[in-house]
Amino acid sequence: MDLHELVKHLNSTLRVAELPDYGSAVNGLQLASRNGSVSKVAAAVDATLPVVRKAIAEGADLLIVHHGMFWSGLQPWTGAAFERMSAAIGAGLAIYSAHLPLDAHPDLGNNARIAAALGLTPSGGFLNYKGLDVGVTCAADLTLEEVTARFSRALDGGRVHVCAGGPQICRRIGISSGGSGSEVAAAAAAGVDTFLTGEGPHWSYTLAEELGINVLYGGHYATETFGVKALAMHLEEKFGLPWRFVDHPTGM
Repeated sequence: MDLHELVKHLNSTLRVAELPDYGSAVNGLQLASRNGSVSKVAAAVDATLPVVRKAIAEGADLLIVHHGMFWSGLQPWTGAAFERMSAAIGAGLAIYSAHLPLDAHPDLGNNARIAAALGLTPSGGFLNYKGLDVGVTCAADLTLEEVTARFSRALDGGRVHVCAGGPQICRRIGISSGGSGSEVAAAAAAGVDTFLTGEGPHWSYTLAEELGINVLYGGHYATETFGVKALAMHLEEKFGLPWRFVDHPTGM
């Protein structure tokens, strides 16, 4: 498939031009390829040198990621940055990145897919960033133990660290992947009694106890595998493009 036609579809589906994000996200096509065609897609969380090498080994010519090549800000093309760029260009690997537009997508987004994996249906949003509700809220009537078990299963048995600062029966669950654990106060202000996220600073745990809400930390990396997988699967269903997930966990 023509790369630029595929990018046009991705940009439209994710509303890349309309939605806000951090400056270093640089959403959209970050690296083109000389032949401008796509026959196999790789999906990953981070556009790092090890991931680029793994995507090349998989025979992919398009890598879709959540954290793009410029996540660390401006940097010279030397050292690992040069190796990453030259490896991708040499292998004809294009790179596309989507951060908050993927987090917030109502079907393909990290938070929507986590909710679905838990058997929950989003009924609202929270954690507003420049007019965009990044997280989702879900009505529920589940014990904290059951929510924890479902979250762990959704993470393929991954460890969930629990701050049981709130009620034992969870009735309003908020989900926001990645590093949203620092938004405990915003979650509490939104009426969330149980907050599912990736990682948070030390003080987020103690603050959650004081505010009377539960926080379930599933890991930054683990909670942000959902969106890129869903997006790659969407491309397979719509255009018949085969895909592989390139797993390179950080443990964070």
